[in-house]
Amino acid sequence: MKLQTQMPLTVASNQIDYQSCLWLLGSCFAENIEKKLEQHKFNVLGNPFGILFHPRSIERLLSRAVSQNMFTEKDLFFLNERWHCFEVHSDLSNAGKEDLLHSLNRALGFARQTMAQCTHILITLGTAWGYRHLSSGALVANCHKVPQREFEKELLSLAAIEECLENILGTIRTINPKAQLIFTISPVRHLKDGFIENQRSKSHLIASLGNWLATKSATEQLHYFPAYELMMDELRDYRFYEADMLHPNAVAIAYIWEKFKRVWISEKAFAIMEQVEEIQKGIQHRPFHPESEKHQRFRAVLREKIKGLEQRHPHMRFDGPEPG
Repeated sequence: MKLQTQMPLTVASNQIDYQSCLWLLGSCFAENIEKKLEQHKFNVLGNPFGILFHPRSIERLLSRAVSQNMFTEKDLFFLNERWHCFEVHSDLSNAGKEDLLHSLNRALGFARQTMAQCTHILITLGTAWGYRHLSSGALVANCHKVPQREFEKELLSLAAIEECLENILGTIRTINPKAQLIFTISPVRHLKDGFIENQRSKSHLIASLGNWLATKSATEQLHYFPAYELMMDELRDYRFYEADMLHPNAVAIAYIWEKFKRVWISEKAFAIMEQVEEIQKGIQHRPFHPESEKHQRFRAVLREKIKGLEQRHPHMRFDGPEPG
């Protein structure tokens, strides 16, 4: 008896290993996969702009980074005792205007450097719905709790999304012609837009991304990972959602991660991943008798394992244990 559909997945070429350099951008689901990669101590470079849901937001910031089009005071506004920028997530907002400008422009430099050196870039698209600021005419990445009346909601057309994708590709290729680009659609449901509106948005993203990828050749190193489809087809139950019924829960994230691992992580990395997991469990271990000779030996062995991995993989850093 079949109790679940299973999506056929093809193992990717140019897979990820511990020599790879990774960058993940886009919606909060990109952060979920980023955390899994970080837990296993892959060489993951952080996203300095925070969560970005909309294709135009990703396109605009990548273009800024490559051209080093620096932020200025005119890109900021003050609300609720903090300075904000419509182009980035509210996590970057700051009580000090100069501090925000400094962090934004430092992020541009980091992003350009990251783009240039990455072997794999994963971009997760969250929604095709955008909010246009009426006074400036700009499509914003985040509304920062500015009153809704100051925006006009609009749905990005398929042609406009394909244009975004083409511009994203062109921008990255100006400084990195070889990186593998992996695109996904976020499985997070945007029900604040409405039930039907959420489906329209996801449909626009899926159709436009599919159309665009179909026009590309294999030599362009563009790929699609079906995170959204796995959530919708293999995990078709609310028990795989958080209490808000919008976000995949830990079980769902772990399930999709295992599928991602099967497709994108090289088998030669599995043994190292197991060593990292063993060390992480050792670090988290809380003994009943921390001063005992047995525990001190355990800590010494653990430190040697950490030292060995860090010497073989210089990008790796573990939080402990300290000598004692």
